[in-house]
Amino acid sequence: MSRQSSTGPGTNAPGGGQRRATVVDVARHAGVSTATVSRVMNRNYPVAAATRERVEEAMRALGYVVNAHARALAGVSGRTVGIIVSELIDPFYAYIARGVEREATDGDRLCLVCCTQGDPQRELAFIELMHERRADAVVLVGGSVEDRAYKAELARRAHELAAGGSKLVLCGRPSLGDGVPTVGVEYDNEGGAFAITDHLITQGHRRILYLGGPPALSTARDRLAGHRRALELRGIERDPALEQPGAFGRAFGYRRMAELLRDGPEFTAVFAANDIVAAGAAQALEEAGVRVPQDMSLVGYDDIPVAQELRPRLTTVRIPLEEMGRQAVRVALNGGDEDDWRAPTTGTLRLGTHIVVRDSVAPPRGGRLQDRS
Repeated sequence: MSRQSSTGPGTNAPGGGQRRATVVDVARHAGVSTATVSRVMNRNYPVAAATRERVEEAMRALGYVVNAHARALAGVSGRTVGIIVSELIDPFYAYIARGVEREATDGDRLCLVCCTQGDPQRELAFIELMHERRADAVVLVGGSVEDRAYKAELARRAHELAAGGSKLVLCGRPSLGDGVPTVGVEYDNEGGAFAITDHLITQGHRRILYLGGPPALSTARDRLAGHRRALELRGIERDPALEQPGAFGRAFGYRRMAELLRDGPEFTAVFAANDIVAAGAAQALEEAGVRVPQDMSLVGYDDIPVAQELRPRLTTVRIPLEEMGRQAVRVALNGGDEDDWRAPTTGTLRLGTHIVVRDSVAPPRGGRLQDRS
């Protein structure tokens, strides 16, 4: 049994000083074994009410506070949740990670965050590490590339985690197929893209540039699919020249927009695949003397802080990022919220998206609103 310390007043140390109380001190004060103290703290074994009261009174008297994080780091308990993201400084991942961390902490669990830099092999290695640490749940965040060998390896690790009593949580990424023991939390990615494109169409735009998003990534594929579906429903013929996939980054948005303004097709609105791409596009538009929204409408996706920092403020699609992180922990550990209005949480829990209308959209210059119904 490791000796967990508290931040309280502690007990007298040799020489007259104060030292932090340990499990041994609590056991001695309560007149029980250290194993009984452990059972009271972990609540993983029945303990008589009177005994539990004595132990808790001893903890209070000695100022002993259970440190779940220290317990997890010491390997005494598997009370750990791991989250694996591609990039820590990207707000999309950062807000989900914050939700995971807060929910884990609320449940007295340690949250370990791992960053893959987009490398699938690092992702698999981190899952293995979490399995060795007996993590209660491992949360994989963000889209994935279609690769049969990689999916097979991921499925194998999901089975290994399940065999050890843990859960692999797919957060914002596709299922691994029937029979693979995972749970999932996703958002209406395609629906959000459909809604924001339709918003542009109802403002009178028919030449809409879709900008950014790696075409092989599931997240980008779904957003482009929603965009195309909105065009089709409104009877607008798709123009391949108006689909410009690329990185989910500001540099790409800036560079590609500058190129298209010089040599590209005509368009009156831009649907940037995320808010970071939109920020880069906005810079290129400003430098070219193109005003938003008077000369060009611009929308994004995610609703991260940059959307409100841009001038004009960006109309975008809001994803409940932090709530996704919280729900990822809940569905793994206790089945998630069981409200009647939610989908069953035995498989994948889907959260909604919605448009946040701000200042970056207007009817096309010289155009007028048209009835598209």
